[in-house]
This record gives sequence, C-alpha cells and structure tokens, in this order.
Amino acid sequence: MRRFKQGAALAVATVAALAGTLTTGSPALAASSPISACGGGSYHVIDKHDLGKATVYLLYNGSTNCVVTWKDSPNSTHVWAGIWIYAGEEGLRQDGGKFSTYAGPVKGSAPGKCIRWGGTYGTTNYISPWEHCG
Repeated sequence: MRRFKQGAALAVATVAALAGTLTTGSPALAASSPISACGGGSYHVIDKHDLGKATVYLLYNGSTNCVVTWKDSPNSTHVWAGIWIYAGEEGLRQDGGKFSTYAGPVKGSAPGKCIRWGGTYGTTNYISPWEHCG
C-alpha cells in the first residue's frame, strides 16, 4: 500500500508540473518606445511635453494622431494620455491608470480638424491648446 501511495504522489506531482509548464505562457511584450506603442515605424513624434518624470508624446503617421504618456522609469505612479478632436465635438479619447511604463496609445484621425492632446504623470498635467489643425 505504501508503494502505491508513493507512486500516486509522484504521478500527481508530475502531472501538476507538466500542467504548469503547458499553461504558463510568456507575458505579452510591452512596447519599447512611444513609436512602438503607437504601432511602429510609420509614426513619428510631432510634439511632446515634459511632465517631470514622464513625457507626453504626440505622434503622427500621415493619417492618424497617437498620444502616449511615457514614464522615465517603470513605477506605479498614475499616468494618463488623451486626445480631443475638434469638429462637431467628437469628444475625448483617453487611457489612464497605474501602468508600469506608459499610458496609451490613444489614437484619432483628424483630417482638416484641430486637436487637443495631453497627459498626466501623478499630479503633473499638460493639456495643449487647440492646435495641429489639418
């Protein structure tokens, strides 16, 4: 009986170990820059504002604006990124929370329209005037 219990315990431990290796996947890779957060090489920085320990970036790829608030180093401080598109008041698009490295991307297409964009790091905020009118 003792031999059966040892064998059963070994089998349970082996199954548990295998199940752990099969269900554990690699974590999603975070973006390595504001450009990669927006989707890659076709985006370029057209404006930015320093928030102390973070920077809010406005990027553009020829048709779509993208806003990202990027921290200087990973931490749990609250960050926020947002964009408003002016034309019939399309409203605010935003992303915020206690993210490790950045908030966003927040995207909006605004051909022939003005935008406001901004970001927050902790209690430091920036909201642009209406600008970058297409």
